[in-house]
Amino acid sequence: MKKILRKIIYFMLPCIRLFLTLFFDEKYLKGRYFDNSLSGYLIAFKSIWVKNILRLGRPMPFPTGLTCLISNPSNIHFDPDDLNNFQSPGTYFQNFDGQIYIGRGTYIAPNVGIITSNHELTDLDAHTDGKDVIIGDKCWIGMNSVILPGVELGEGTVVAAGAVVTKSFPQGKIILAGVPAKVIKEIN
Repeated sequence: MKKILRKIIYFMLPCIRLFLTLFFDEKYLKGRYFDNSLSGYLIAFKSIWVKNILRLGRPMPFPTGLTCLISNPSNIHFDPDDLNNFQSPGTYFQNFDGQIYIGRGTYIAPNVGIITSNHELTDLDAHTDGKDVIIGDKCWIGMNSVILPGVELGEGTVVAAGAVVTKSFPQGKIILAGVPAKVIKEIN
C-alpha cells in the first residue's frame, strides 16, 4: 500500500509543481528539497496556507516560514538548495536598499538579523544608504546574531550565537564572537 501511494504521489508531482508556480517563482521549486524528497512540497504548501490563505504574512516568491521577515525579496540572492534558511523562526532580512547574498551551504539559525541599512543618527525617521551584505559559502550564522550593513564574511565563517558583526572578515574559516564580533579562533 505504501509503495502504491508513493507511486501515485510521484506521478502527480508535475501537476503539483505546476500548481505551486501560481504562488512561487519556478526557479525556487527545485534543488534538494524538491528533486530528492517531498519536504520542499510540504514547506511550500505550509507557506501557501499561512501567507496566502490565512493572510498572516506577506506572500513571497519562495516558500518562507511564518515569522521569517524579508523587506525586499528581489534583493536577496541564494541557492534553492538553501531554502531551509527561510524556515527558521524569527529571521529578519532587512534589505530595502541593499542586496543580501547568501552563499551555498550556509546555515542561518533562528532570530538572526541581516541588515543592509541603518537609521540616520541625526534623523531617526531617515535611513542611511544601503550597503550589500555578502555571506560566503558554507558559513554558519548562530542564533540571535546580527550582521550589519556592508559586512562580507568569507567561506566557512562561523558566527557565534549572540554576536554582532559590524565589519567584514573576508578571509573565512574563522569563528567570530562578541559585541562587536572579533576573531576568537581560526578553523583548520
